[in-house]
Amino acid sequence: MGKNKYGKEFQKKTKGGGSTKAGAPIHGGKIKASHILVDKHSKAQEIYEDLQAGEKFEQLAGKFSTCSSKKRGGNLGEFAKGDMVPEFWSASTKLRIGEISQPVKTKYGYHIIKRTG
Repeated sequence: MGKNKYGKEFQKKTKGGGSTKAGAPIHGGKIKASHILVDKHSKAQEIYEDLQAGEKFEQLAGKFSTCSSKKRGGNLGEFAKGDMVPEFWSASTKLRIGEISQPVKTKYGYHIIKRTG
């Protein structure tokens, strides 16, 4: 993966139309992820920092997420590109399995996403 002049990672296209981005492979057009959804960026950032300090994703999802998936530790199961808003899908596909995103803004609020498959 390359970096632009600002140090941000960018996706290189390969000859076959695929990419060399760092995210885990997408099998059958579907991936698996969990998330924590909150209304404010400051709260999402606080939760992200707690996760980086070793807190358990599932516990924080159950405690703070405003999504009904909180009952399942934030688990969204398997989904395809059209099942999620573009910002969520894009952020999810850039993650490696087990990796957690920084807060991602969508029309629903701020998500912290954990790629699970």
